[in-house]
Amino acid sequence: MTHFTANSPHARDIASVLHPQTNARKHRETGPTIMTHAEGIFVHDDAGNAFLDAGAGLWCASLGYSNERLAKVAYEAMKTLGYYQIFRHASHGPAIDLSEKLLSIAPVPMSKVLLQCSGSEANDSAVKLVWYHWHAQGKPEKRKIISRRGSYHGSTCVAISLTAKPEYQTGFGLPFDGFLYTDCPDYYRTALPGETEEDFSQRLADKLEALILAEGPETVAAFWCDPVQGGAGALPPPRDYFQKIQAVLRKYDILMVADEVICGFGRTGHMWGCQAYGMEPDMISCAKALSAAMQPISAVLLNERIYQSVLQQSDKYGAFIHGYTYAGHPVAASVALETLKIYEEIGMIGHVRSVEPVFLRELGALRDHPLVGDFTGIGLIGGLELVRDKATRENWPAEIGLGARVDAHARRNGLILRIVGNRIAFSPPLIITADEIRELARRLRATLNAVHHEVSAL
Repeated sequence: MTHFTANSPHARDIASVLHPQTNARKHRETGPTIMTHAEGIFVHDDAGNAFLDAGAGLWCASLGYSNERLAKVAYEAMKTLGYYQIFRHASHGPAIDLSEKLLSIAPVPMSKVLLQCSGSEANDSAVKLVWYHWHAQGKPEKRKIISRRGSYHGSTCVAISLTAKPEYQTGFGLPFDGFLYTDCPDYYRTALPGETEEDFSQRLADKLEALILAEGPETVAAFWCDPVQGGAGALPPPRDYFQKIQAVLRKYDILMVADEVICGFGRTGHMWGCQAYGMEPDMISCAKALSAAMQPISAVLLNERIYQSVLQQSDKYGAFIHGYTYAGHPVAASVALETLKIYEEIGMIGHVRSVEPVFLRELGALRDHPLVGDFTGIGLIGGLELVRDKATRENWPAEIGLGARVDAHARRNGLILRIVGNRIAFSPPLIITADEIRELARRLRATLNAVHHEVSAL
C-alpha cells in the first residue's frame, strides 16, 4: 500500500471523496492523481508531470483547460445575475440568447430548447419528452426505447438504462423495463466474411426492424443514437448506416433522438455529428463542448411536432411539470453563449477540418503496429482497435490487463488516453495543432512499443 502524509491532498482525498467510475478498494491503496494546473491541451499534476490529454478530459475540454475570456464572462455574469431560475414563466437574457443561438445553428429545423445541467440530464429529460409526446397523441403504450449495444448515454437511472453496457448497470437493479438494445454497428468486429459496409448496414437495419416487429411497433417510442458511438470506443458508423436505420424508423413512426453530447460543436468537422451522416432527428441532446467544459450545462432541442404535444399536455394538465434547480443558470448560459462565439471567431470547424487529415494519417499509420488491428475516425474523434492477432482479430485475454498496461505506459510517456474495452478512443481538445497531433502519435507509438515488449515476454 502506498503511504501518504496525513495532510497531503492524496490522504485527504482518500478520507473524504467517493470517485465515479473508480475501484473504491484500489483507490484506498493508490490514491488519486492530483491535477494542479493546465496550459492548452496539457495538464500538470502535483508531482510536476505534464500530460498531453488525448481525450479532452471526458470528451469535453474543447478549448483546452483554461480560458481567460470565458473566466471574465463568468465573473461578469456572476456579478450581474449570479443565479435565477427559469421555472413558472421566469426567464433571463442569457437563457433566451443561448436558446435562440442553438436554434439558429441546429442541423435540422427545431422549435424549442430545454436547458439542463449535464448530458445525462439532457437524455433523461428527452426520454420524458418522448413519453409525454406519445401520451399526448393518445398512445401511452408506445413507450419502449431502443438504443445500441455498446452505447453510453448517461448516468441517471433512465440514462443508464439507455446505456447498453452491462458493467454500468450491474449492482444497481438496472436497466428499467422497456429499454431494448439492438446491434452495435461495429463493422470491424461483426461484419460477415465478404460483407460490404453497405450490406452490413442493411443487415443491421433489418435486425432493427425484426426487433420492432417482435416487440410490436405500436409499443416502440424512440430510437437513441450518437452519431459516432462514444461508449463503443469512438466508433464511426459504416456507410449508409443512418440512412437505412432512419428508413425503418419512419416506416413505423418511431422517433429518433440524436445524442450529440460528444459529437456536437465541431468534433466531427461539422457543427453537429448529424450533419456528417445525414441524420434528421426529432430531438437532439447536447452538452460537453457547449461550454467547452467550463460550466455544467446541456440542452435538449425539440422539433415542432414534440412541442405541439407539450402544448396539448399543458392544456390538459396546466403545466409542463419538469425541471432542475440550476437548469438555464445565467452564469453557465453566458459562458456557453460566449463559447459558441469563440468557435465562430476562430473558425473552429475550419480548423478541425484542416487538421483532420493529419489526425487520420498519423493515428492511421499505427495500423502497422503489432498490437493494432484497425483505426477509424472522422474530424477529431476516432478509435484504435487493439488485437492479439491481426489475421484473426483475436483479443488479448482479460487476465493480461492490456488496457491497464497501455494506460500505465502512456502516463510514463506523458500521455492521457481513454481506453474503452479493446479500443483507445481519441477526442483531443479541438484546438490541437498539427504538430501536437504528431507528438500525440509519437508518444502513443512509444507506449505501444513498450506494452508490446512487455506482453511478448509473458
